[in-house]
Amino acid sequence: MKKLLLGLAVSLCLLSCGKTDNKSSETGKNGKVEKLKVAATPIPAGELLKLVKYDLLKEGVDMEIVEFNDYVQPDKALQDKSVDANLFQHKPYMENFGKKNGFEMTAVGPLYLPTLSMYSDKVKSVDELKNGATIIVPNDPTNLARALLIMDKKGIIKVKNNKDFGTKLTDIVENKKNLKFVEMSADQIAPRYKEVDAAFINSSFALDAGLNPKQNGILNEDKDSPYANVLAVLKGNEKDPRVQKLYKALQSEKVKKFIQEKYKDVLDYIISVGCKYYYNYIPFDVMGLPLPLEKK
Repeated sequence: MKKLLLGLAVSLCLLSCGKTDNKSSETGKNGKVEKLKVAATPIPAGELLKLVKYDLLKEGVDMEIVEFNDYVQPDKALQDKSVDANLFQHKPYMENFGKKNGFEMTAVGPLYLPTLSMYSDKVKSVDELKNGATIIVPNDPTNLARALLIMDKKGIIKVKNNKDFGTKLTDIVENKKNLKFVEMSADQIAPRYKEVDAAFINSSFALDAGLNPKQNGILNEDKDSPYANVLAVLKGNEKDPRVQKLYKALQSEKVKKFIQEKYKDVLDYIISVGCKYYYNYIPFDVMGLPLPLEKK
């Protein structure tokens, strides 16, 4: 029933957002082409951008895709204006990174939800983790909190406030198995997860390492997670016609179909432009779907 409702919401959003911008079509037809540089991680963001590259060209936008294999350089490139937009991060990470580095980004809108999962080649379930087991977690504040909140929700640990997106290791108030946590840069975890008992890996790096949350994950994030990846730009550039054309292209049926077919076990496709949404999402409450965590 929930899948049906979500499908209906996607259809309704596409209908309500599907009014063609005549200026966009005319720009392409008149042969006027504008450049647009977009930073992204290779999988799945880079794949999605490549999928719509020709569609954008027909709309008068020649997109250059700049791929990075970490979660720092895409934002640095945006900060120094060597790219116009990026696609790889969720909103909490974006806001935290901007605050720490003295600049402000904004989300054009959410596009998909890459899951954060725990992987292990030592055990087949979290219940098998031994007392004192070592677990690698991402060292950036938002994804560290994300991993801790997942474990709290599953009862593996307890934290002070399970709605705090800034939860830290020092906020753990109960750890019955005396688990040891090692912080590591997100891009370095996949190559080293076999060195410890278990590790949390973001799906973009997991996929690149041949790991699939449904097939290989021993603890997966719930689908009502508020960590949807967004198309991000510097504050003030969210109305840039080139960026708007890209965002619209990324919401096409072609992109939706690609995600559903290739990443049906990994990503939840989210469409919101032109629709009333809650915390940058489709109105889950109206549709009877689980609500994301309350925004403070």
